[in-house]
Amino acid sequence: MKTIVIGLFALTYIVMLSFPKYRHFMAAGVAVLMVVIGAVAPVEAINAIDWNVIMMLGGTMGTVYLCIESKMPARVADMLVNKLKDVKLIFVALALFSGLVSAFIDNVATVLMVAPIALEIAKRFNVSPISTVLTVAVSSNLQGAATLVGDTTSILLAGYAGMDFMDFFVMDGKIGMFFIVQVGMLATVPILFYIFRKEKGRIESVPVTKVKDWMPTIALLGTVLSLIIASFFENKPAVTNGVICISFFIAILLYEMTREEKVAQINDILLNIDFETLLLLSGLFVIIRSVINVGLIDDISNLFVTISGDNLFVVYTILVWFSVLVSAFIDNIPYVATMLPVVSGISASLGVNPLPLYFGLLVGATLGGNITPVGASANIAAAGILKREGYTVSAPEFMKIGVPFTLCAVITGYALVWLIYV
Repeated sequence: MKTIVIGLFALTYIVMLSFPKYRHFMAAGVAVLMVVIGAVAPVEAINAIDWNVIMMLGGTMGTVYLCIESKMPARVADMLVNKLKDVKLIFVALALFSGLVSAFIDNVATVLMVAPIALEIAKRFNVSPISTVLTVAVSSNLQGAATLVGDTTSILLAGYAGMDFMDFFVMDGKIGMFFIVQVGMLATVPILFYIFRKEKGRIESVPVTKVKDWMPTIALLGTVLSLIIASFFENKPAVTNGVICISFFIAILLYEMTREEKVAQINDILLNIDFETLLLLSGLFVIIRSVINVGLIDDISNLFVTISGDNLFVVYTILVWFSVLVSAFIDNIPYVATMLPVVSGISASLGVNPLPLYFGLLVGATLGGNITPVGASANIAAAGILKREGYTVSAPEFMKIGVPFTLCAVITGYALVWLIYV
């Protein structure tokens, strides 16, 4: 049985790497196969799916889409442009702004929202928009690790480790990932100024986008506020955060159905929920439960411990930089979903607090995608926007921005997590 499960597990990753468009079907198909061969019982398979994570993702996706369609984020970006006027400062500020937004909104959605603004400013001054759009993408990836709702990897970690929204701000009486990421962001500011060092123009005021409807923004803020309040309650149901996110989405969806001037059509709203990712995660949860059942996760954990010689610092270092390397080429969602139980097993073997390893995994996996243009969905989205404008982004061209940005942010996070949590 163990050999068959390992073979199916390896096949899943090979197919997901080779045919990324069909990865959700592969994960779901192998999950069903795991049940058929008896690697996981049907009821256990259903329970293995983290429904809290699924509801959080689905609900947040829907609310965020409506918020973007309402034009509220575009309005804030326009106000930012009018305030600064200096082109160099605007480009740097847009990158930082995209990061801040991405702490609460999906990275790809952030790029799709902010990149067109950066593109328009570049056109006005007849400069190449490549650096501008790419810095928006890499900054949005950086901030995905800052909050519980910032990125799928953060939601996965929170679901697995039982973390709440406020745990990303203060954890065990120590500063959380939010502040660590902000220090990493500040460390990248000199790189941003260097990238845009030649831009010296000034821009006239731009028309401020009118918000179509304030209710989606209120719903998004209500979601975040409710997650914060819920984090102070102990012994709450495991699906609390998921219920909060899905409830606000349903409420704003029902509200949209009653309006004559809709922000978006109901079918468009539902279609913009990434059901492929939800199916992928559901399948992965079942697959990972299967490999846990046959002892594969324990084997991988023991391998890490053996290689490190029971040295926590060596384990931590290997974990962070291996995650950076893997995430430069592989989607970090299935990687993190697989590695979370491995990290738990490593910490149990060493008899140590798993928090530094959890956060080290998050730092390496979330930020590592910035090294290459295919390492993160936001990067792919940014390259697609540029391609439609007639600009082709080569790997070396992307890496001139991505590598220094990533190294600066990862080294900062790597050092701070260790100093704070060990």
